[in-house]
Amino acid sequence: MKSLSIPCGAVFALLLATQSNAATVTGKVVFSGAKPVVRNIDMSANPACERAHSTPQKSETAVLNSNGTLRYTFVWIKAGLPNKPWPTPTEHAQINQKGCMYTPHVLAVMTNQPIDIRNDDPTNHNIHPLPKINQEWNESQPPKGDPKTKSFPREEVMIPVKCNVHPWMRAYIGVVHHPFFAVTGDDGTFTIKNLPAGTYTLQAWHETYGTMDQQITVGANDSKTIDFTYNK
Repeated sequence: MKSLSIPCGAVFALLLATQSNAATVTGKVVFSGAKPVVRNIDMSANPACERAHSTPQKSETAVLNSNGTLRYTFVWIKAGLPNKPWPTPTEHAQINQKGCMYTPHVLAVMTNQPIDIRNDDPTNHNIHPLPKINQEWNESQPPKGDPKTKSFPREEVMIPVKCNVHPWMRAYIGVVHHPFFAVTGDDGTFTIKNLPAGTYTLQAWHETYGTMDQQITVGANDSKTIDFTYNK
């Protein structure tokens, strides 16, 4: 997608137009089925990683919250938005490497939004995103080293990220050209604000359970609830 330079006044006007009479969509991502088996991660190959945890670290490929919802589900407006530019945030997103795990496990950003990648561990890491649309890169980061700042210019859902030094380390980055997205947390809910009136395809993406689409129509100043249920 071609990068656009937008004057400050145009950005302000665009934000006002977006927020005036805007709608809000909220919901949760529910899991219905046999409780996923969560495996322990074996970090014994790297004592520095193993010492960072008082108990064995759990895999984050399927994290079921206590209320029966799923954590780390990316929810976004897949289709239906007006064909116009959306200003890229200047605020930096962040991925941290701590305890030889990526935090957060799933990150959502806009195209060209800066992402700070930190290494708070006393061991070397090798950050290796594996995009299919954006450019792949593979860089080492020393212990407690300076953050690396990266961005992705093209929309891509999702980009896996791995560490070539520690094979259990995995994260995902969702990159979209607009600001209407969310990632579920420890209560399994999501909120998408400032949505213009219209009919949209809302998609949920989960690393283990795949994607699910639903259609929703919102009006001016509307507030609607829509839930996703994975039955596996």
